Amino acid sequence: MRKILSAIPGLFILACSTPIEQPLTGILKDSPNITGKESYLESPYVTAGDRVYMVGHQDGSFPPLGWHIKGEMGGIWNHPIKLMDGFEVELTTEQDTLPLDSASSFTNYPFANKHTYSFENEDLLIERIQFVPDGTQGIFIQFILKNLGEENFEGKLSFVGHTNLRPTWLGERSNMIDSKDSGSFEESYWVLKDSINPWYNVFGSNRTPVDAETLSNNLKPNGASNSLTYAVTIPAKSETVLNFSVAGSYHSQEEAIQTHLDILTNYASWAEEKKVRYEQLAQQSKLTIPDKQLQQTFEWLKYNCDWLVRTVPEIGIGIGAGIADYPWWFGVDSEYALKGYMAVGQEDIVEQTIQLLDSVSMAVNGNGRILHEMSTNGVVFNEGNINETPQFASLIWEIYKWNGDKAFLEKYFPTIQKGLKWLLEANDADNNLFPDGFGMMEIHGLDSEMIDVASYTQRAFSDAALMALELDQAELSEQYQQVADELTEKINTEFWSETFSSYADFIGTDAQALRLIEDALVRADTLNKPWAVEELEATKQEILKNPSNEARPFVLYHNWVVNTPMEMGIADSTKAIMALDNAKKFTNPFGVFVTGIDRDETAGEDEGSFQGSKVFSYTGAVMTLPTGVQAVAENNYGRPDEALDYLKRMSRSFSYALPGSIYEVSPDYGMMTQAWNIYAFAVPVVNQFFGIKPMAHQKTIVIEPQLPKDWDNAALENVTVGDNVISIWHSQSESGHQIKITQTQPDWKIEVVLPYDGYTAKEGDAQTESKNGKTVFTFTEATMVIGKN
Repeated sequence: MRKILSAIPGLFILACSTPIEQPLTGILKDSPNITGKESYLESPYVTAGDRVYMVGHQDGSFPPLGWHIKGEMGGIWNHPIKLMDGFEVELTTEQDTLPLDSASSFTNYPFANKHTYSFENEDLLIERIQFVPDGTQGIFIQFILKNLGEENFEGKLSFVGHTNLRPTWLGERSNMIDSKDSGSFEESYWVLKDSINPWYNVFGSNRTPVDAETLSNNLKPNGASNSLTYAVTIPAKSETVLNFSVAGSYHSQEEAIQTHLDILTNYASWAEEKKVRYEQLAQQSKLTIPDKQLQQTFEWLKYNCDWLVRTVPEIGIGIGAGIADYPWWFGVDSEYALKGYMAVGQEDIVEQTIQLLDSVSMAVNGNGRILHEMSTNGVVFNEGNINETPQFASLIWEIYKWNGDKAFLEKYFPTIQKGLKWLLEANDADNNLFPDGFGMMEIHGLDSEMIDVASYTQRAFSDAALMALELDQAELSEQYQQVADELTEKINTEFWSETFSSYADFIGTDAQALRLIEDALVRADTLNKPWAVEELEATKQEILKNPSNEARPFVLYHNWVVNTPMEMGIADSTKAIMALDNAKKFTNPFGVFVTGIDRDETAGEDEGSFQGSKVFSYTGAVMTLPTGVQAVAENNYGRPDEALDYLKRMSRSFSYALPGSIYEVSPDYGMMTQAWNIYAFAVPVVNQFFGIKPMAHQKTIVIEPQLPKDWDNAALENVTVGDNVISIWHSQSESGHQIKITQTQPDWKIEVVLPYDGYTAKEGDAQTESKNGKTVFTFTEATMVIGKN
């Protein structure tokens, strides 16, 4: 029992008229929705907003969650501060107490969620619905109490808010010091303040409570718990609605109170506005395919993208990496994800995130090095791993091809020039063009010449050459292209291992390899992977028998990054096919293992929950990013059916634990929603299956489709390229194959590249020519139909 510390003096129980509240069920009734599994009610969900978000369990409770700030990553956050650990709600009657912490079901909507509580003995059904209005430092929570019985219901509802005004991760580095919270009751709401900071939490209803109390909070010495109690009368076969708002500010009490009142006043119109905005997200790059599971996954990933937008006006706007433990900003996560965001038409957040990464990286590093991780208080934790700088260069070129904005390219090209200079001058001690340092694999000691760093460096110089040419710097373009060409040759010779039919994890010395083998042996033995132990021991003996004084390539971990030469299209076709086939060994039904030696003989059939370690770790993990990289790689070498297989594997994780989302680690571990998932789906689908190659800077779109054989009828509509919008429909039957393409800017040039086997223009006027054994149709009309009988 909670000890009551003080009641509100002079609070009178008043008979007042009940406000007329609009149930959100009417707004939600025709919105897409997915109900979760009963077995995952004790797992997280997120109610997302760009300013505020809430994380709790699907059963309606708020247990301690997360490891980044241990036990603190759940609750209600208004970055860079936390507002609440959560809240407790219960109904009381003369006979019983009914806590709302064990929902019978959880339903997720694109912009809201719902918990349903069933109390059959009392003939009560209660729905808790919540959403975060756009651009608002608060959340709206609605309780719909339904009396299913023949008699009136009389009782009380108690809402207890557990305020915890504290800084986010690394707050101490920005002089954000937590202190005791205390509050005052103001007519219908509580106002809580951190004693030494202008941090405020306001919560309450638009109804006047019959009681308000301050309660003890033994778990959080600096926190505060406060209750509000309301008389509830529900006529037989009827329902009543109670609305609540939780709002905050890290500037002023007035701002927090005004937000709270605004939410309670405008919630219905704001919910409708957010619903409409999400409907627009769904229509952008709208996919229609025979595989409805994959189609639904693609649609909801667009919603997931919006869930991860994090706005802190004093710092910037950008996508967070994942919820609940990575809600802040990352370099590499964005560099993958934003390519997918752009392919599904979410251009504004793409450019805002790039602006944030560039400005902070230049302020902190000043040399073109792109940061790795930054908290929402502006503190940079890691100034940047080696791969993030070249990946930024390639991101800029990719986005430029989509937006065609030369000012955008001119703005960021100086950062790219500095970054490439830093990459080779500060990180390539032996001047062999392979920078030294950590790439994507943050394994202790694995920081020499990494395959992913080499691959992304090659692509960066190749893309920088194109950017320099676009900016009329021909000499610089030629220099960059020479480096790119040399790296292509060196990667295909110096990183390749005939023994393993794979590119090496790294190039290093024998001494380094032997140290890493010892670490890998411990890992493989601990995880009971006898095949890996045997292979590592054989590699160790081979090194000892045939020592070398020169650095050389080693295949030890079979890390997923060995596939990046195919992802970047650097590998020659012979090596690529061998490596892609070899990579299939390191998969399970959900995708590709992060570290191949973690695979065992059961992995190919194991579709169960991922049993991660109690201390957060990626050991043994299968993840969406490696799987997406593999899909991109397969498509690069003309194997769409193999690419589709990887997408299907990932889609098995969709709604596995959180309805409407894919976890970071398949199927149900780590972040419950992850930004780079959109890269893993949108790039293979938009850029490769439908073959859209944007060249907005030339007012040209090249379309070279390579659809999987199972997609006999497929459409991708409303794809934005610059100020143009294109749609593509494929229909295939016994009578032939037809492609219909429309565009909104008929002065743009569309080039459709197809195999040379009988395609002709069926509608519209197109020029036709043969190139490299293929037929190219070029047109500038609003509608074009191409087909073969």
